[in-house]
Formats: sequence, C-alpha cells, structure tokens
Amino acid sequence: MGAHEVMARDRWSRRLTEAARRPGTAEGLMEERQGRAGLLALVPGLLLVCGVLADVLGPVPYSGLPLLAAAPLVGCMVLPFRGAVITAVCACVVSVGTDLLVHRPVLALVVDLLDVAVISAIALWLKWVVRRQGRRFAAVRAVAEVAQRAVLPPLPAQVGALSVATRYECAYAEALIGGDFYAVQSSPFGVRALIGDVRGKGLPAVSTMAVATSTFREAAGRVPSLRALADHLDHALARYAADTGDTPDALEGFATAVLVEIRMEEGALRVCNRGHPPPYLIRDGEVRALEPAVAGLPLGLGLSESEVPPGTDTFAFHRGDFLLLVTDGVTEARDEKGTYYEPSTGLSGRGFHEASHLVDTLVADVTAWTGGQRQDDMAILVLTPRPTSPSAPSA
Repeated sequence: MGAHEVMARDRWSRRLTEAARRPGTAEGLMEERQGRAGLLALVPGLLLVCGVLADVLGPVPYSGLPLLAAAPLVGCMVLPFRGAVITAVCACVVSVGTDLLVHRPVLALVVDLLDVAVISAIALWLKWVVRRQGRRFAAVRAVAEVAQRAVLPPLPAQVGALSVATRYECAYAEALIGGDFYAVQSSPFGVRALIGDVRGKGLPAVSTMAVATSTFREAAGRVPSLRALADHLDHALARYAADTGDTPDALEGFATAVLVEIRMEEGALRVCNRGHPPPYLIRDGEVRALEPAVAGLPLGLGLSESEVPPGTDTFAFHRGDFLLLVTDGVTEARDEKGTYYEPSTGLSGRGFHEASHLVDTLVADVTAWTGGQRQDDMAILVLTPRPTSPSAPSA
C-alpha cells in the first residue's frame, strides 16, 4: 500500500469517526424522538396522582398499587432515560408515603415497595437495552450515509454540452442505507453517464458503490467504447468481490447498471444496459423506454456472458430531448392496489422546460402514487442538451 493510499485511508477513518460521534445523530436520536412525546409525558405523573387518590380515598380492600407500578413502566415508554429514572424513584417514594399515610402494616409496606421497585428496575433495564441498540443503529446509519454521500458527491448542473439534474430519495423504512448510485463524466468520446443499483444494503453496499463510481470516473475518459467500459466495471466489481472473500456480502456485491454516451455533434445516444431498468427518452411529450436489443448480465457476477454478448444500442438524440435514468425505486413503486408506477404513462404528454423540472415532476408523481410509502430508495438522473445562447448581433 502506497503512502497516498495510507493517507486516504486515515482521512476516511477520521471522517467516518466524526460522523458517528456527531451530535444529533447517534447519541441524540432516541432522546429527541422521546422528547417530542408531548402530552404523553404527563401520563406517568397522572398515574402517580391517581394511585395516591386511590390509596387515600378508595375502599379499604382496594389500593392504588397497580397505578403506582404502572407509572415507571409508562415513563420508560414516553420519557427520556433521566425522566424515567426520576419517575421510578418518585413511584417508590410515593408508595412508601401513601402506605404510611393510610397506616398499612410494615409487611404490606415492604411488599408494595418491592412490587414498584421490581417493575421499575425491569422497565429501566429494557429501556437501557433499547437505548443502547438505538444508538448503535443510529451510528451505523450515520456512518453509512456519510460514506454514501462521499461516493455520490453533488453533480454539476452542466457537463459538456448537457444539462444535468439528479435526485436521491431514501426510503428510510427502518432499513440501512441503500446502494443506488450515479455518475456523469465528460470524455473525448462524449458525455458518459452511469446509474446503477447494488444488491444489498448498508456499508457493504456503499463499498461496492465506491468501487463502481471510482472505476467509472477513472476509465470513462480513456476506454474508447461503451461496451468496453461496461466490461471494465464488471471486472473491477468481480475482482473486488473476490478480494473481500467468499462471504454472503461478497456474493451479493453485484450491481445492475446502465451506461450511456451522448455525442451531441453526431446527435447520437448510445446505451449499454447490464440488467437495469431501461432509460427513457422523452421527446415532444412522448416517453419511450429504450429497451436493449440483447439483455446483459449485472456487473460483478463473475459469470461468462451468453453466446451473443450484449452490445451497445444507438438512438437519435437532439436538442429538446430528455434522457431519464432511474433505479427500481421508481419502476417498482406500488400504489395501494399493488400496481407498479410506469414512467412511460405517468410522464406522457407533459412538457418540461429543464432537467430539474422533470426530476421534480417525477418525484412528485412517485410520491403521490405510493402515498408517500416507498419501499426502496430512488435515484434519478436526467440529461438534456444545454439551450443555445443567442448569438451576439454583428457590429
């Protein structure tokens, strides 16, 4: 390992460690959620008051012990840990005080105190376990998200002769960070773009994303053909999976992807699809899915291609056209009846004045289609020719 690689590794370690310790992520996540309990935070105190009233004013055979014992249990559900401890202590003190007030025998006082103390201890222990697991989960999520954003830096609004717009929407369905990725690179062969989806989630998926995007950026400017670029990515991901060992994470480290190349001087769009949802060409309100002539295998499987390996499909691409690339978070978004969203139908007949307008419209459509309950992360990349500026008048 070279000196620059050691420095890069150390820099990454520092960044990820700082992310895990950042206030408001790992340490404060559970406390912040419980701090927003609102009126529910009054319930433990109300139970204590009702328990005292039941002891003092209730019939002799009955007591407020169940209400006093329930107060610390409810407090652990709706209060921060410190508030739950205070509630438990108050419940024990109130139990002893009311028993003395109503002149219960010493044995009854001890039994009541043990009941409240045991229930309080169990509730506090469960809360401590959940709190610790919540911190670990939040730390892992924070680190994974920071790492993912590092390998998916914001793209410029213009690359070569094209305008670019992107969006990454996380599902956050109590799951780890997903593996959607994209990249755009100007090259001597035209503007090249990549969108893909790594199998699996969490830090292993982020690692695979980093390999795919960094390999693309390094090779996009020197590999002459789009098919050769896809093969280069395939070999890099397969080599990475082999280096990480024969583990379930390595076996699931493949990625579906679409690579595109746009040469505006030729009015040509080339597409190489490796097992990914097809891109969409939008022209004059018509939305067309660019299905591959020969389906290709995902990247990084380490399997030989079929007898007819996938090549590159070529389409016309002119000013006013939009190229839409998405992940399966869009094409597999379902409504309440289980029907999948179809961009060819949802976007048909609409006019878009710029790339960001198309992205905003698609996100709004998918959100409305699913009722805001998406099952997967969603990545969107839109490319369109830059508008030509009017020429200056001659003198």
